[in-house]
Amino acid sequence: MTINYKNGKIYFEEYGNGNPLILVHGYTESLKIWNDYKESLSEKCRLILIDLPGHGNSSIIDSVHTMELLADSIKAVLDYLKIEKTIMIGHSMGGYVSLAFARKYSRMLKGLGLFHSTSLADSDETKKAREKSIEAIHKNHSGFLLNFIPSLFAPETKDLFQNEIQQLIEEASRIKPESLVAAQLGMKERSSTLDVLINASFPVMFIAGQKDSRIPFENVWVQMALTETAHSLILRNVGHMGFIEAKLQCLDFIESFCKSCYRPR
Repeated sequence: MTINYKNGKIYFEEYGNGNPLILVHGYTESLKIWNDYKESLSEKCRLILIDLPGHGNSSIIDSVHTMELLADSIKAVLDYLKIEKTIMIGHSMGGYVSLAFARKYSRMLKGLGLFHSTSLADSDETKKAREKSIEAIHKNHSGFLLNFIPSLFAPETKDLFQNEIQQLIEEASRIKPESLVAAQLGMKERSSTLDVLINASFPVMFIAGQKDSRIPFENVWVQMALTETAHSLILRNVGHMGFIEAKLQCLDFIESFCKSCYRPR
């Protein structure tokens, strides 16, 4: 289904009944990354999957996709569906978007999940890496994806998931270069949302890979300690793609987290 948003459209899918759960994909991804999760989760929740602007079947909205703009696109879907309270779990960039949503619309959250993500702003080194990525996208869009996506997996798992890596590359190849650049610029300029975690009135879920090349494990560990109600899953020998590299562990943990968020207190 699609809804109008600013000068474009946002695509989303809805499954099941019950308490709402929003899953938000990351950079170069689409809602298809949750295909192996939706059957199980929709048996227990009202599951909403959303393509962020510029990804999947959603329109590019601006030359820079700030995390706040992406968060507002999710809010537009929730308003359309008349959802007032939900759990939101975001993978990677989807976690940045979920944190931006939490800052603007905290009253709407029953729980927040950071799936290989962080509340910290980009370091100077990471900002320079994003600038190089933007150059690479402009120079050779396909070549960038061929290098970028396999690097998200741990060395121990990369060979095991060659088919999944190829599927991710094929799906990412549908994304226009200007959309990839808009998201890189939005991530580069985002500010720290550590205060959101420190002041959260709802439970926060962390899934972290010890071999994650994008989100340093030691940084996530500190954020876990600063969050009053933290639910944490630490994955050994897993990189940035735990939803593939440790699928059953992550699914079980998400289901448990959702139960705890909606349990009467």
